[in-house]
Amino acid sequence: SSDLNYPILERERERERMMKVEELDVVLVPLGLGLMGIYHVWLVFTVKLDPRRTVIGLNAESRRQWIFSLMADPLKNGVLAVQTIRNNIMASTLLATTAITLCSIIGVFVSSTSSSTNISSKLVYGNKTEIISAVKYFTLMLCFLVSFVCNVQSIRYYAHVSFLSTLPTSQGKREAMQYAARSLNRASFFWSVGLRAFYFSFPLFLWIFGPIPMFVCSCVLTVVLYFLDTTTSFTRQLHCHSLQRDTSVIDPDPSVNSNSIHNISFGMPV
Repeated sequence: SSDLNYPILERERERERMMKVEELDVVLVPLGLGLMGIYHVWLVFTVKLDPRRTVIGLNAESRRQWIFSLMADPLKNGVLAVQTIRNNIMASTLLATTAITLCSIIGVFVSSTSSSTNISSKLVYGNKTEIISAVKYFTLMLCFLVSFVCNVQSIRYYAHVSFLSTLPTSQGKREAMQYAARSLNRASFFWSVGLRAFYFSFPLFLWIFGPIPMFVCSCVLTVVLYFLDTTTSFTRQLHCHSLQRDTSVIDPDPSVNSNSIHNISFGMPV
């Protein structure tokens, strides 16, 4: 009788082992996404409260000073403004094209791949059910769709700024300069969100091969983004010195410049 019960015991042990493996998705995937979510919540509050501590804040101030300096003489600086904005439009177009192409490839792959060859892959260590597999591809496509929409909005704002920065009637008008600065920073904001969606796609792509690679990638990506998003004291001092030197020439109202990142850096909630 013991010999007869041996296959049953083996099946029970295999079932218990598979249940433990499937539980990894329930634990590691929320931990990885939660880690990245907490980091970006911290980043948003830091941009709002201490913008010069972040690259996003410093770049927003630099773009504001740049557009102010160009619009001081639109007829003289118009070619430089259009060429610079055109380069940003090309970058956004490249990301938007890549994002929608990847969405199409994933859609074709999911619709043409049978479940027998997709789910039973030995490379996957984790939950291999059809529902989880569908969630993996859906979240990955969602990242690319968000990136596509954000980059399209970025192109829209960049194209608008190209007209505003070369308008001769805006010369010397502070309200027109502030409006152009808001539009420029909105364009950069959408571009940053679109690029950040690409970053989020890395751990979601590795989730296809299991929750462990996804969690490891989330941890590594969070550390890398921290060093990319924050500034050093040397960078802050150099940047602030450059802004203070140019403020009296470009921006005649320094009281507004001190709060510019809070008021017009993005023109919308981050």
